[in-house]
Amino acid sequence: MSWHGRSPRDRGGASEANAGFSLLELVIVIVIISVLLVLAVSRLLALQVDAERVTMEMVAGILRSAIGMKVAESIVKSKVSELKVLEGSNPMDLLAEVPRNYLGEKEDVDPLKLEDGNWYFDKREKALVYLVRNRGFFEGGASNPPRARFSVRLVYSDTNGNGIFDQGIEKVEGLRLSSVEPYSWLRN
Repeated sequence: MSWHGRSPRDRGGASEANAGFSLLELVIVIVIISVLLVLAVSRLLALQVDAERVTMEMVAGILRSAIGMKVAESIVKSKVSELKVLEGSNPMDLLAEVPRNYLGEKEDVDPLKLEDGNWYFDKREKALVYLVRNRGFFEGGASNPPRARFSVRLVYSDTNGNGIFDQGIEKVEGLRLSSVEPYSWLRN
């Protein structure tokens, strides 16, 4: 009998070996692809959180620099005592160009109605607010929704230790952009 006349079983299983993946091999490939996909998605999420954290801190850093420049200008002009009027002011007013995600000044605003990932100035609270987009990776700050709040505060020599600036008694030293509540970004 010639080779062509043999059944697949007579050929030593050659066509069975070329039949494709077995069920076990297919399951192993699916598991490997699933694990790689989970790793890729978690890494992408980590990058998104890091990008939001860095962007928020960059804006806060730019605002701190603008406040520092205003203080330096006041020192040069010998008008440091006039910095008192800037306490509680909107630090975005010191920038030549505000960030694209700045919504402006708001009064009696419900932060739940604003889109996450944006800044706004709360006129009633006298605080600059950042609404956190990646909520699960942010801790502290104000809650419901999670947000970081900052305010312009007066730096002065508290000679009598009462924690309140006393005009005429204490000396104004400058301004600082401070977080209203402590916060931190979590690593995943």
